[in-house]
Amino acid sequence: MRDLKRRTANTLAIHDLANAGMEVFTPMTQMVMKIGGQLQRRDVPVIQDLLFVHETKEKLDPVVALSPTLQYRFQRGKTINEPTTVRDEEMNRFIFAVRNSETPIYYKPGELTESMYGKSVHIHGGRLDGYQGRLLSVKGMRKRRLIVELPGLLAAAVEVEPDFIHVV
Repeated sequence: MRDLKRRTANTLAIHDLANAGMEVFTPMTQMVMKIGGQLQRRDVPVIQDLLFVHETKEKLDPVVALSPTLQYRFQRGKTINEPTTVRDEEMNRFIFAVRNSETPIYYKPGELTESMYGKSVHIHGGRLDGYQGRLLSVKGMRKRRLIVELPGLLAAAVEVEPDFIHVV
C-alpha cells in the first residue's frame, strides 16, 4: 500500500492501521527532524510511501475509502489494475531477517547493481539458519551481509556471522 502523508505528520498510516487491529509492517529507520522548532529523533519509513498490510481486500477497502492519503500500490506493466501482493512466506522471511538484524541496510529497486551481488551462500546456524541467497559485495565492507529481497519492492542487507556462511 501507499501512505501519502508527510514524514512529519503526527500519525502515519502504519499507526492508524495498527490501531484498527490490522497486521502492518514497513521498514523503519531513525531520523533527526526539526518539528515545531525543536530537533527530535523519530522513527520514519525507509521508503516514505511503502506499507505492507496482511489483510484481505474486502477488509481494507472501507479503510482506504475513509482515508484520502492511503492508496493501494498497483503492479507496473499490468493491464488490469491489480493491487501488488507479496506471498506470506516471502514477507515473513523478510520481516524476520530485518527484525533480527541490528543494522539492516535497505535498498530501493534499482539501487543494487549486478556487481554488488556476491557469492551464493547457505546459512547454517545462528538466527538466520536455513536462509539462502547472495552476499552483498561492496569494496571496503568488513562485515558479511546477506541480501534478502522482495523482488521489485525492496531489498535489505542483513549482517551474518562468517562462521555460519557456507558457499554454494
